[in-house]
Amino acid sequence: MYLRTTKRKNRDGTVTEYYHLAHNVRHPDSRRSVPKIIHSFGRADQLDRDHLVRLCRSIARVCGLHVVDPIDHAGQDKQSEPEKLFDAVKIIKTLAYGRVHFAEMLWERIGIGKTLRDIFKREKVSLLHERALLAMTTNRICEPESKLGVWDRWLKKVHMPSCKGLSLDHMYYAMDHLH
Repeated sequence: MYLRTTKRKNRDGTVTEYYHLAHNVRHPDSRRSVPKIIHSFGRADQLDRDHLVRLCRSIARVCGLHVVDPIDHAGQDKQSEPEKLFDAVKIIKTLAYGRVHFAEMLWERIGIGKTLRDIFKREKVSLLHERALLAMTTNRICEPESKLGVWDRWLKKVHMPSCKGLSLDHMYYAMDHLH
């Protein structure tokens, strides 16, 4: 459904606009979409704006939304305390954390991380290779990408502070050591 406007040119050259509530239906013969008017609100210049605002608020209430009328000066002048509190806040960046944190905790609880760290210590390999394997495994759980994709794009979108300092070489060498 949508609010449709139609215009009619009068004999004196003026244009009259009408508002209708409409939705599209398929024409039985042509199978084309045609608008069907459900309700006509009347001429735009004679329309009671308050009735339309009440209708909007009623629909919004059912949908769980809040409608703010910009012409309503009482609602425009009064700003609630929480809105004032966050006026100066600017979001710079958001990072995914939930699934990443879960995968990292599971990695440690199962013992994969400790086992790999022990193996890499014994072979005198950087412990960042274990972190690279964690990052690639977690990526497969969350949003599968290649090693390059993990290093280049995915690590920038998630919160994994333990993987800071990883290079693309760590990803490739970690797979070689695992093999």
